[in-house]
Amino acid sequence: MKNIRNFCIIAHIDHGKSTLADRLLAATGAVTERESKAQLLDSMDLERERGITIKSHAIQMSYTYKGEVYTLNLIDTPGHVDFSYEVSRSIAACEGALLVVDAAQSIQAQTISNLYLALENDLEIIPVLNKIDLPSANPEEVTDDIVDLLSCDADEVIPASAKTGIGITEILDAIIERIPAPKGVADESLQALIFDSVYNPFRGVETYFRVLNGEIRKGQHIKFMATGKTYYADEVGTLNLTQTPKQVIKTGDVGYLITGIKEAKEVKVGDTITDAKSPTTNMIEGFEDVKPMVFAGIYPVDTEDYEELRASMEKLQLNDASLVFIPESSAALGFGFRCGFLGMLHLEIIQERLEREFDMTVITTVPNVSYNAYTNREPDVKILVNNPSDLPEPSSLNRMEEPYIKATIITKSDFVGSVMSLCIEKRGQITNQTYLTTERVELTFDMPLAEIVFDFYDRLKTVSKGYASFDYAPIGMRESQLVRVDVLLNGNIVDALSALLHKDNAYDIGKKMCEKLRQLIPRQQFDIPIQAAIGAKIISRETVKALRKDVTAKCYGGDISRKRKLLEKQKKGKKRMRQVGNVEIPQEAFMAVLKLND
Repeated sequence: MKNIRNFCIIAHIDHGKSTLADRLLAATGAVTERESKAQLLDSMDLERERGITIKSHAIQMSYTYKGEVYTLNLIDTPGHVDFSYEVSRSIAACEGALLVVDAAQSIQAQTISNLYLALENDLEIIPVLNKIDLPSANPEEVTDDIVDLLSCDADEVIPASAKTGIGITEILDAIIERIPAPKGVADESLQALIFDSVYNPFRGVETYFRVLNGEIRKGQHIKFMATGKTYYADEVGTLNLTQTPKQVIKTGDVGYLITGIKEAKEVKVGDTITDAKSPTTNMIEGFEDVKPMVFAGIYPVDTEDYEELRASMEKLQLNDASLVFIPESSAALGFGFRCGFLGMLHLEIIQERLEREFDMTVITTVPNVSYNAYTNREPDVKILVNNPSDLPEPSSLNRMEEPYIKATIITKSDFVGSVMSLCIEKRGQITNQTYLTTERVELTFDMPLAEIVFDFYDRLKTVSKGYASFDYAPIGMRESQLVRVDVLLNGNIVDALSALLHKDNAYDIGKKMCEKLRQLIPRQQFDIPIQAAIGAKIISRETVKALRKDVTAKCYGGDISRKRKLLEKQKKGKKRMRQVGNVEIPQEAFMAVLKLND
């Protein structure tokens, strides 16, 4: 056990985690030259294209240091704020962390929030200053920032460049010298933490775990504590580039487990594995069910594809347990699903994966968050509102609560004014402002989650010229004045475009929605009124004008009554058409509602 080191890499998006992992694997000989490629641990095409890590990965390396062979278990983590629960479980499985900071971009919001997670778990932090080979790198200044943040010595910061391979041996030496060996009792009953799971279509769910106490053997009768179910360990082994089966995984080590589970829901990240015959009484702390933050409806473009979409969603859920969905139907779009996501990036990725991996073209409705509603009849009974159509009648409504978040934004001091005005426009209240250096400011806001769901992230990047980084954590529900804005086309409510909005913004957003839809809805043979309404009160109206044939073209001269007769006849026809006319809504119209400020 004294020769095992478990560590993870934490950093902000795009600071070079995956490239550093590639270099460490190559330096320890864990991959041959033939197998190596960029972003080796990112297995999805999407991850490679976007340059982000979506799923955390684990791999084992061997390294010889001063004549002794050490086993290094690297657990790679995603960088985006949407996947912070996965990061927290990966951190709980380690004793140390490499904190990677980009020498050109310095410390960003996600760096700080992941660092706090690591410090809460008492991890040994090794600061790595990456990308020192860039012409825009500023190593001295960024080293000072890291020293201020960690209150460590400047000598402890390892300058490196994952691209050119500078400083890789120093990092490996530091991992062995500074990160403590795992502590655990080998002869206690088994206690192991699940930090990830992957679905394999041939073998069922593969569970990745870290043994804290005891050991796990092939063929052992085991129990998952959160679900209370028991299984047989058909195969256990270590995670090299390909899986290596072993007879036993001992205390302190990381491995995988195959039990033939077919339901991804049965394996929960953060759960404790124990021996079924003599179970441990201590469940590992920090286990939570992942809570979706953003909700949206996903519908097939063709209603006949509903069953196919269900099968695709179920397969996708096997690989991504944080996706939650329930069937729902809409008057405008037919049958579909109400889905819960961790955030907007997660929503985008699921939509993209449905199109790529399953050839499903889907319509996504306006994303929203879940609210609590209380009625006058039962003011103490909470009604969960995930969809605007679940909202009780306005006359019977007592009060509503919406989820709030604590947003941390780090930006250059030049952009403080524009970032503040954006946050105040989004109903944010500033709670703290700290100058990290003379150039860089950390702003903390309390904001409603619903306001950041739409276009907040894009606009933040715009007002700060790309120099702002953003991180958030939920802080509970607060009372709020909310109304439901409905969109009516030709007098019929389109439920997929309904939105719950704050009273003060409802009129402006309703007006913008109508204007945007007028541009996007194709002209028909009859006038189409587009209206935004709160309850029975219409707050805005636009009209898509009808396509008209010039029926008076054949009348040269003559009496005006001839022309009038023809126009009246046409008018009657248009009126009749409008009563039976059906308006097709293009997919762009649903997406355009999200980008009202463009």
